[in-house]
This record gives sequence, C-alpha cells and structure tokens, in this order.
Amino acid sequence: MRANAKNSSAAEAGSPTDPGRRRTPPLRALAAFEAAARHGSFAKGAEELGVTPSAISHQVQQLEDFLGLPLFRRRAGRAFLTEAGRTYAAEIEHAFGVIAGATERVAPQSQHEPLVIASGPSFAAKWLQPRLPDFLHSHPEARIRLSTLSDRDDIETERFDLAITYGRPPQTALRVEPLLIERLRPLCSPSLADSVGLYTPRDLATTTLIHSANALTWAHYLRRVGERDLRPRNEMWLDRSVMAVEAAVAGLGVVLESEVLAADELRDGRLIAPFRDHAFEVETTSYFLVKPRGVKRGSLAGPFEAWLRGAIAAENLTAPAVDASVGG
Repeated sequence: MRANAKNSSAAEAGSPTDPGRRRTPPLRALAAFEAAARHGSFAKGAEELGVTPSAISHQVQQLEDFLGLPLFRRRAGRAFLTEAGRTYAAEIEHAFGVIAGATERVAPQSQHEPLVIASGPSFAAKWLQPRLPDFLHSHPEARIRLSTLSDRDDIETERFDLAITYGRPPQTALRVEPLLIERLRPLCSPSLADSVGLYTPRDLATTTLIHSANALTWAHYLRRVGERDLRPRNEMWLDRSVMAVEAAVAGLGVVLESEVLAADELRDGRLIAPFRDHAFEVETTSYFLVKPRGVKRGSLAGPFEAWLRGAIAAENLTAPAVDASVGG
C-alpha cells in the first residue's frame, strides 16, 4: 500500500514517470504573474484582476515556490523581473494569447466576461437575487455571476467587480462606501407575541432570543433600550440571518432583524414587530459597497451600482450619503 500511495503522489505531481501528464503550475498563480509582469507592477496587475496587491504577491510567491526560482527581485518596495522572469513572462503571455484565440474561435460569446457581484449569503439570497431580473430587463446584454462571501476578509482574495459586505470591511486598499442603513428591531411570529404577551422590551425575559451575525447584538440592543440586566428564558445562536428569520417565522423565538432581510415575512404577516414605539428601533449603517481600484473597459459595474442604489431608494430603505473612503 505504501508503494501505491507513493506512485499515486508522483503521478499527481506530473512526474517524468508519467508521460501522459505535463507539470503545470496553478493557473491562478500564472494569471497573477502574467498581469504583474505585463504591467510592470503588482498594484496595476491587481487592479486588472480585481484583487489586492497582497493577493498578487501571494500568488507570485506560490508560483516561485512551484518553479524553485525567483521571478522578481524585490527592492525598496518595488519588484523587478529577473532574467528567468522575463523569459517566463514572454512565454506565458504567448500561451495566454493562444488560449484566448482558441476560445474565441470555438465560442466567441464566452469572451464577454460576466459582471461578478460578491455578497454575503443572506443578502444575496433574500434581497439581491429576487431583484436581479429587474436589472437584466433594462440590461439584457448583461451576464452576471453572483458569488457569496463567507467572511468580510474574503474580499482580499476574491475576484469581483462589486462587493456588498455586511459591516465595514477591515483595513483594505479597496474603495469602500456606505450603502444601506438598517433599522433593527425585535421581530417574531404573531402567535408567539400573543402567547407570551410581548408589549415592551422587558417582556423579552419570557421568551427565547435568536442570535445571528448582524450589526447589533442582543446585548447592545438591550442596553440601548434600557434593559441592560434582562435575562431571557432561553437563547439560540444561528450563523446566518436567513436561518434566524426562518426560526422566528416558525415561532422558535424573537430575532433582532430589519426589513432588509425580512421584508417578505413582514409584508405577508408571518413576522411582526411587537413593539410599535420607534424608541425600540435602532438604526445603523450595516451594508457597504466595495469596489476594486481599477474598472475594466466596458464594465457594467457603474450601471449596476446606479440600479442598486435606485432599488434601495424605491423600497424606501435608508441610504447614507456616499462618503467614499479608502480602507476600513
């Protein structure tokens, strides 16, 4: 068994004993190297690919480790191609041209890259995806790829044209703008509100509080409404807002949510806000729009952003004044 495992590993590495396979490095690392070499800059290569310069540096390092030789010399914060790097860059650029030409001949429509929108899973599923047909109706030529971010830190490594994060991302070289103010308040099923008698935040002590990853914790909310010492009957933790909303609809407890993700449930009466006083609502800027520094020629990122902000306004959701900033 040890011999078989060893032979299997050699085959996976594309060893000389396996003439049917060639030794090829990771394609993502090749793309990062080719872009950086062509532009003569990690930063400009990062702009083209929609990632950060640190991500380019990581991919280049991975490629150098694979090859076992340096492709760039790094001095005083700058990077210069080595002799091997110049030779390799010319060959890789030619190879990429061959691939692009072959693809154009076989499937010319595939050369129109999709607009890549990254978003948190709950916002993507509950708010953005159902409204995409409206954008596609006004831009029938658009091809969209909607991907999800498991964590705000993913924006440092993911490739996208626009990203929507829940909470301001950590310090980043990408462009970050506030997008949406969220009005958070306790929500529950009508039957639960009736059965336990929910009239003021003090009554939350008689029920289960459902926690999810949002901009305001239950502890912060209770302090804001003057119930710092309240202890609920029970608590439940769920790692996605969409799951927390579903649990509240099922009558499992009270969730701290907004109309952004619970609009459908509030509209059809599956969820209600038991406390009518506006003093028991908390507003916070929760959603942020993140943009790469470079914009590709012919990109629909601009029209998509205009549509997105228009859709937010049309639903009477509160959008903060745009105050573009760098980093978190």
